[in-house]
Amino acid sequence: MSENTAVKTESVKPVSRKDMSKLQWTWKEMKKHKMGYVMIAPFFILFFIFTVVPVLLSMVLSFTSFNLLEWPKWLGFDNYLRLFLDDDIFLTAVKNTLIFAIVTGPVSYIMSLFVAWFINELSPRTRAIVTLIFYAPSISGAMYSIFSIFFSSDRYGYVNALLISLNIRTEPIQFFQDATYVMPLCIVVALWTSLGVTFLSFIAGLQTIDNSLYEAGAIDGIRNRWQELWYITLPTMRPQLLFGAVMAITGAFSFGGIVTALAGFPSVDYCAHTIMHHLEDYGGQRFEVGYSSAIATILFLMMIGSNMLIQKLLSKVGE
Repeated sequence: MSENTAVKTESVKPVSRKDMSKLQWTWKEMKKHKMGYVMIAPFFILFFIFTVVPVLLSMVLSFTSFNLLEWPKWLGFDNYLRLFLDDDIFLTAVKNTLIFAIVTGPVSYIMSLFVAWFINELSPRTRAIVTLIFYAPSISGAMYSIFSIFFSSDRYGYVNALLISLNIRTEPIQFFQDATYVMPLCIVVALWTSLGVTFLSFIAGLQTIDNSLYEAGAIDGIRNRWQELWYITLPTMRPQLLFGAVMAITGAFSFGGIVTALAGFPSVDYCAHTIMHHLEDYGGQRFEVGYSSAIATILFLMMIGSNMLIQKLLSKVGE
């Protein structure tokens, strides 16, 4: 009787992952969690239709000449050759975009992290008020109006009025009509309004850290707050760090609305002309959809490359 029981037990032994191919294991797990896939299906379908398909279609159109009226004409790599060999304004846009991304991206990211770290030490009621104060500029369009008033090009602008009253200047400075001032001022506004979703995700990540980890760290030899930050806080909130990095990179490379609001479109001498402006120019005004798709593809590849670099750097946090 015991031998029969042993035989039956061996016959119903569960199949391990080693005995199955990767495809079989994936299909088994999908059937096991089929209700979860049903629940996310509406989002996945919408994401595929309105995000994945347009991106793929844009990449295909980047090899064509298309004006929205006539059937696309295949050009091969002509649009890309035109971008890098014949379009001087595009090269200027790439340079400006990289400057904006290199300056605003890391600075806003680090600033969001340390402001969130500081706010997390406050009491709950004070934390809510201070969070609102720091987050409000990122959702308020009034920031552009405030800067426009402060740096107005006439004597009524606060900065010009102060400089003239102190006898530093005799004539008002044309801040947003002078290529010397446009980019620095736009970068300052971008940094001021950068405490947005990234900032909130960092606060959420800090709230989820178990205090027992800090107690264990103290036993293991961690002696100050900087060691706590590097060895406990940052590794624990790595998902929020990655999400914040993606949002910061996206915001840095899509930098364009602030320039348009402050300096107009195009900015004087294209001094703050970005890839987003170039894309809007050819896609939204000239209707050269094939050429604008090539611009969008270049921007997409730059953002993907930056994200991959950031992921590699964040993987070393806490080592």
